[in-house]
Amino acid sequence: MANRIEKSIVSSTLMYLFMALMAAFTLAPFLFMLVSSLRSGNLMVQNGLQLDLNFRTMNMNSYKAVWDYNDGLFFLWFKNSLVISAIQTCACLLLSSMVGYGLGVYEFKGRNAVFVIVLVVMMVPVEILILPLFKLTVALRIIDTKAGVILPFAVSPFAIFFFRQYALGLPRDVVDSGRIDGSGEFGIFFRLMMPIMLPAFGAIAILQAMGSWNAFVWPLIALRSNENLTLPIGLQSLLTPYGNNYDVLLAGSVLSIVPIIIVFLLNQRAFISGLTVGSVKG
Repeated sequence: MANRIEKSIVSSTLMYLFMALMAAFTLAPFLFMLVSSLRSGNLMVQNGLQLDLNFRTMNMNSYKAVWDYNDGLFFLWFKNSLVISAIQTCACLLLSSMVGYGLGVYEFKGRNAVFVIVLVVMMVPVEILILPLFKLTVALRIIDTKAGVILPFAVSPFAIFFFRQYALGLPRDVVDSGRIDGSGEFGIFFRLMMPIMLPAFGAIAILQAMGSWNAFVWPLIALRSNENLTLPIGLQSLLTPYGNNYDVLLAGSVLSIVPIIIVFLLNQRAFISGLTVGSVKG
């Protein structure tokens, strides 16, 4: 008995040490960026990214530079990213959940074929779709608009797959009881099934929000005007052969992480529950 307790303590200690080491490796780049954002750009050019906490050289001038950059252009990029990410995430949650729910709950002819198409689209790299998507947005005259960035990725094949797998484990008795009470199919989904699917919504909300917020390739192609750029494209534009605004770049990069942290903190329980529900049921 004592040997088992000792082995359990040793294994737990090793596991925590390993997790602490992984957390340190994960947080190190962010700490370097945070400390460097509190120094002048000249010091970073001279010494590179350092974790030297010299409070005499640390100040908030970089964040003031962000505020004053091009008459608030940074915060215009920030607002564009917020609007695009929020609308795209909400659209993805609504549409993808309905498609995944339909594929998981209803029996109809061609259901498996539709699911195979979803899997095939999920495996196709986005870069292959760039040219046809660009021609489509030009034809629809939504190039250089928020709609041109949002609509092509308003539905995610991965989200459909995730919701479908989750819907396979939903109780069918709830659907039958809803029909007996006279609810329509949309009423059953929104009033009865959607509350049960909240863990799946939480997981996809984080993944989709992060993907939309960090999207680079498609917004770079779809957007033209400087005032319409998203935050990743705007920050990238600060790196030029003629001079780099490291003050704004580092401080802006730190600020760009804040919305994703907030989204994760609000949905972390649902995120963990949504990712582990399959293993628990299995």
